[in-house]
Amino acid sequence: MSVLFVEYPKCTTCRRAKKYLEENNIEFIDRHIAEENPTKDELKAWIEKSGLPINKFFNTSGVLYREMKLKDKVKTLPEDELLDILSTNGMLVKRPIIVKDDTVLVGFKEEDWAEKLK
Repeated sequence: MSVLFVEYPKCTTCRRAKKYLEENNIEFIDRHIAEENPTKDELKAWIEKSGLPINKFFNTSGVLYREMKLKDKVKTLPEDELLDILSTNGMLVKRPIIVKDDTVLVGFKEEDWAEKLK
């Protein structure tokens, strides 16, 4: 089983998630979110597969999110415009992200990962 692991290596949550994958012998393709930002099409597909609303894909604790004053925009802008914004900079995207077949996990909750990746 191989999965796409989208991360920012300096993020402590991403490091914990990566350790979880390694300790559980889950093969993964590692992708640095700031160096290879998800495209608009990828994000759209991931959002659909995840079943989550688009606002769950924003890194709300990030500096860039606050600088761009996205808190209110996320509530009012159409999804297509939000996808455009997300696809401009990987630091706007919540991480880590796991993409496996029809499963997409955003953020790291060990119990969710254990259930979905076993």
